[in-house]
Amino acid sequence: MLTERIAVATLLLLGMAFGPQALASSSQAELQRWQQAAGQPGNAVRGQAFFKQRHGGEWSCASCHGDPPTLDSKHASTGKKIAAMAPAFNAERLRDSAKVDKWFKRNCKDVLSRECTAIEKADVLAYLVSLK
Repeated sequence: MLTERIAVATLLLLGMAFGPQALASSSQAELQRWQQAAGQPGNAVRGQAFFKQRHGGEWSCASCHGDPPTLDSKHASTGKKIAAMAPAFNAERLRDSAKVDKWFKRNCKDVLSRECTAIEKADVLAYLVSLK
C-alpha cells in the first residue's frame, strides 16, 4: 500500500514538473495516433479532397482554413483570424492532443453535422503534414 502511494505521489510530482512538456506532441505523433485508431494509414490525397469538400453543408474545412491551409485565414462567419493549419507553416499546429481533439470535434460538427471518424482525421492530418 505504501509503495503504491509513493508511486502515485511520484507520478503526480513528475506531472506537475513536466506537465505541459509531457503533453506536448508533434504533428507526426498526432498523425500516428489517428492512424492507429483507424487501423490504417492516413491518405493525403483523400485528406485533401475531404478538406475541400462541403459534405452537403454550407462549409468545408477550407472555408475557414484556406486552400491550401498554409497561410493565415479567417473564420467564414465570425471573421476571426485563424493561423495557418499546416505544421510546416505554423510550428504550433497539431502539437497538443487535447487541442487536436477539441478542434476536430468542434469543426467536424460544423462541417459534417457529426464527429469525424478516425480515418477521416488520419486522412486530414496526412494532408496537413504533407504540405511543405
